[in-house]
Amino acid sequence: MSDPLVIGGRSLTSRLFIGTGKYSRNTLIPEVVEASGSQVITVALRRVDPGSNDNIISHIPSSMTLLPNTSGARNAEEAVRIARLAKASGLGNWVKIEVINDQKYLLPDNAETIRATEILASEGFVVLPYMSPDLSAALRMKEAGAAAVMPLGSPIGTNRGLRTRELLRILIAEVDLPVIVDAGIGRPSEAAEAMELGAAAVLLNTAIATAHNPLLMASAFRDAVAAGRKAYLAGLGPVEETASASSPLTGFLG
Repeated sequence: MSDPLVIGGRSLTSRLFIGTGKYSRNTLIPEVVEASGSQVITVALRRVDPGSNDNIISHIPSSMTLLPNTSGARNAEEAVRIARLAKASGLGNWVKIEVINDQKYLLPDNAETIRATEILASEGFVVLPYMSPDLSAALRMKEAGAAAVMPLGSPIGTNRGLRTRELLRILIAEVDLPVIVDAGIGRPSEAAEAMELGAAAVLLNTAIATAHNPLLMASAFRDAVAAGRKAYLAGLGPVEETASASSPLTGFLG
């Protein structure tokens, strides 16, 4: 069954986006890409060093869609500058907007993110803003030209799962854009749960990079995302308060 995810005019068969941070060695990245089946990978521009013998970009397969992120930006102006630098460096016109002032929980600044989204979308960028899951903010991001919204499941890097589940459900139901759950997912079962809710995709990094066996974990997430998507498309059965027998209880043995 054909079920592509289309963002910015690009058709994707994988709904698992991955990152490039926290790996014990950069040479693991292409192996994780293969094991995960992912087609989109995010990288912080501040980690890209063209003059380095171990430039992280050299470890990313050319078939991948690069999603540079504006990690380190504290306001819209800084995010816009980083995005423009990424594009000028040949990293393409996709960008994940991250604007974060809070250094304890690393929660995104939705207001500054909306401003950055509007500026960059008007310049032709395919903008995927990382956000706190707030319906009003998500709708404003859509109006600003976002190609998708990326609400957090829980604070980034925590592996705590879908602590914002009900808010995610609301965004998925009410925002006419792909909703990509980004940050906090720690287990394949949580990725499957996000997909069962109707998320268009999930983005994760820490859960794979900090696993004892990152390649096996990447494969597990690949399967979980696919299973969750199939369950959503199949239509989950209703949840009942009382028991309901699968087979008739009448007429047994005459």
